[in-house]
Amino acid sequence: MNFKAVIFDLDGTLLDSLTDLENTLNSVLESNGLPTHTRETVRNLVGYGMDELVRTSLPQELQKQAELLEKLKKEMQENYAKTWMNTTRPYPGIAELLDWIDTIPIKKGVLSNKPDRFTKLCVETLLGSWKFDSVSGHHPGISHKPAPEGALHMSDEMAVTPQEILYAGDSEVDMQTAIAAGMYPLGVLWGFRTKKELLESGAKKLVETPQEIIELLSEG
Repeated sequence: MNFKAVIFDLDGTLLDSLTDLENTLNSVLESNGLPTHTRETVRNLVGYGMDELVRTSLPQELQKQAELLEKLKKEMQENYAKTWMNTTRPYPGIAELLDWIDTIPIKKGVLSNKPDRFTKLCVETLLGSWKFDSVSGHHPGISHKPAPEGALHMSDEMAVTPQEILYAGDSEVDMQTAIAAGMYPLGVLWGFRTKKELLESGAKKLVETPQEIIELLSEG
C-alpha cells in the first residue's frame, strides 16, 4: 500500500476529548432540568456532530421540539467555547506519530463532524506544532460524515486521489465515510468505540497504538 496522504478524525482519534464533551453536555442538560448521561452513553452519542449530540441526548419525546433544540444547541456551543480545553489533550503516541509523518512526503488532514470553528481551534491550539495540509470541521454546505463530500473535498484540496488516502478514525462514522469516499478505512482502538463496531462498519485494518500507523505507512 503506497499511501500519499492520511486523513485523521479528530475526537477519539487524535484528541481525547470525551470528558470535556460529557461535562459540557451534562451541564447544559442539568441547567435545563433534563436527564443527564453516563460517560458510556455519551461515548456512544458522540461522532455525528454537536447538534446531533444534543438532539440524541434528549428523551425521545423532546427530540422534535425545534425551539428547545435550538436553545440547547446554542447553549452547548456557548459552554463548549469555555470548556473545550479543560482536559482535552492528544492521545499518547500522537505527537510521535505526527513528528514522524512530518519527516516523510505524505500529506495529512483532519476531518471532523465537530463544528468547523472548534475543529480549527482544537488543531491550532493542541496540534499546532505540526503542519496539516487541510483541516475541516462541519460547516454549512457540506453534509456531516458519513456522507463522503467532506472527505472528497479534502482529497481534491490535497491533490491526492481517494485510493491513495489512508483514513484513520475511531467510529463507524469514520469507516463508513472512508468507504463511501473510496479511501482505506483504518480503525483505531484507543478511541470512543469498540473493535466490534469498527469491524462491522468496514474497517480493513485495526491498530492499537499510533506506532502501528507508522509501521503501516512505512510498508508503502
